[in-house]
Amino acid sequence: MNDTLQVLYDVVKSRKETKQEGSYTCYLFEKGLDKILKKCGEECSEMIIASKNESQEELVGEICDLLYHMTVLMVERDVPLDAVMSVLDKRSQKIGNLKKFHVVDRES
Repeated sequence: MNDTLQVLYDVVKSRKETKQEGSYTCYLFEKGLDKILKKCGEECSEMIIASKNESQEELVGEICDLLYHMTVLMVERDVPLDAVMSVLDKRSQKIGNLKKFHVVDRES
């Protein structure tokens, strides 16, 4: 699984370094951070809506769209995939460490 994300990251990074005519990724880099962030927000909203629908295929597609746009954001902001994977690895080691829920007194 990590190989697929690495390949995606490498392709996106190469598009930033070497412009390619007709590339949507190059278009996003050309338009800049605001456009990339707008697309991340749009894709996140579409994923949320797809989550409420019956089609798993639609949801998977929207998750993929969001992962792609997040990868573009990572490259734009110079966030290495290894840094993200490292944090995820550390967090996965915390599985089983239950946090206590904060109880709110709604009567007062």
